[in-house]
Amino acid sequence: MPVIQSELDVHSADYARNREAMLATIAAFREVEQKVLDKAAEAKAKFDKRGQLLPRERLNLLLDPGAPFLELASLAGYKLHDDKDGTQAGGGIISGIGYIAGVRCLVNASNSAIKGGTISPSGLKKTLRLQQIAFENKLPVVTLAESGGANLNYAADIFVEGARGFANQARMSAMGLPQVTVVHGSSTAGGAYQPGLSDYTVVVRGKAKMFLAGPPLLKAATGEVATDEELGGAEMHAQTAGTAEYLAENDADGVRIAREIVAMLPWNEQLPHRPRKAVREPLYPAEELLGLIPSDAKKPYDVREIIARIADGSEYLDFKPEFDNQTICGQLKIEGLACGFIGNNGPITPKGAAKAAQFIQLCDQSNTPILFFHNTTGFMVGTESEQHGVIKHGSKLIQAVANARVPKLTIVVGGSYGAGNYAMCGRGLDPRFIFAWPNSRTAVMGGAQAGKVLRIVTEEKHLKEGKEADPKMLDMLETVTAQKLDSQSTALYGTASLWDDGLIDPRDTRKLLGFLLDICAEAEVRPLKANTFGVARF
Repeated sequence: MPVIQSELDVHSADYARNREAMLATIAAFREVEQKVLDKAAEAKAKFDKRGQLLPRERLNLLLDPGAPFLELASLAGYKLHDDKDGTQAGGGIISGIGYIAGVRCLVNASNSAIKGGTISPSGLKKTLRLQQIAFENKLPVVTLAESGGANLNYAADIFVEGARGFANQARMSAMGLPQVTVVHGSSTAGGAYQPGLSDYTVVVRGKAKMFLAGPPLLKAATGEVATDEELGGAEMHAQTAGTAEYLAENDADGVRIAREIVAMLPWNEQLPHRPRKAVREPLYPAEELLGLIPSDAKKPYDVREIIARIADGSEYLDFKPEFDNQTICGQLKIEGLACGFIGNNGPITPKGAAKAAQFIQLCDQSNTPILFFHNTTGFMVGTESEQHGVIKHGSKLIQAVANARVPKLTIVVGGSYGAGNYAMCGRGLDPRFIFAWPNSRTAVMGGAQAGKVLRIVTEEKHLKEGKEADPKMLDMLETVTAQKLDSQSTALYGTASLWDDGLIDPRDTRKLLGFLLDICAEAEVRPLKANTFGVARF
């Protein structure tokens, strides 16, 4: 297979500037992640006094030591709703894909160290996305629960859609995906149905509380007086109600039982043998990705330079390179796994759209997963482009993206603007996974463009009315519009809004894609034993 010969000058001044700019964006999102960790650590003394482990300590005990763990949507809800300073990012949940007793699982831990693990609208949105990941990739789900339930300040935003999470749990059980929950503390009202709908429930003695109405609400509603333990304590649920299958002595014991449940499932034994092939590293180091993307978004670069640093042996077979040079399509392998690649060297032209649509159909025919690397201002505009059928060919490309049956993995490495976001399999086109580099931007258009568009529209409106618009008003309108769109197009804003599954350091791109491709490949061959209604307690 052809090998990419890199033309990147890693000793140039431009490269050095690009590298410093990228490092600054990495530091910015890592700083936010650290602020959330520091905030949770402030609760250490309180948890110690109660004889409990912090949520991340529970998670560390749950996961296999030294095994890969991919955290998902760590900054969901950043500075949204009542997160004033960014310390509550994450939506009240710590989640990711990791290994438990050698089994790859989706894991969730209520972040009860911050606001009692209450769920914001972002937390609900994150939960639903995580369930989608479990469905699509046939992953068992293990949850470490301790939550005050919905954030009542946003109850109206959560209540109706919250039922979807419970419906998903019921459907996962029916699909044959095991769900294990350890209840470490309070899990009340709607939150009680999460362990109730799990296939295996572990409760911690003296700490777990599950009831639809706590003692105060019970007294107010019926006049009955009952203690926490009588109403919904761990022993009651394990010995009397039968809601729990296992009774643990403390947090660590509960996690131990969860690991043993997963270990006893013949999950990996049901997989057919998947031979491992020899893997060659790229010819160029991942470190060079830091200086590859121009800090000035208007400057072009060749997306093949990224391919040279993520593909096995830097090998890449270009597809129709002479037909259109702005939409790049081709084939490569990452950690021995074959995949198609679609990237941008400019706007998507009518020919580029036709080329990509054909390539997607070929990948679908051969059951080859597709990687989408975004850096596009969108579709080419103008009279020539319109007359060459950009709408027709663009629609054809979106049809191909939407209907392709193979896994689609998306990385936003630069700009992702307008309908280009759709054509390149942005969030709305349901990629199997989508991650973003911290320098990236996603918006309907650039802020400066939006400001100018609104200015022109306003001027024309005034002219039609026989008036002349105030230049100062137009200047302010243009400036405010540009600032608003620019502030809402950053990588941090996008990940806070769950437009992606997380921000990544560019240097981790190959490792991440290898992990994700392996998840997809395993899901493709995994058998499940479905039933009609899921497993119910009697």
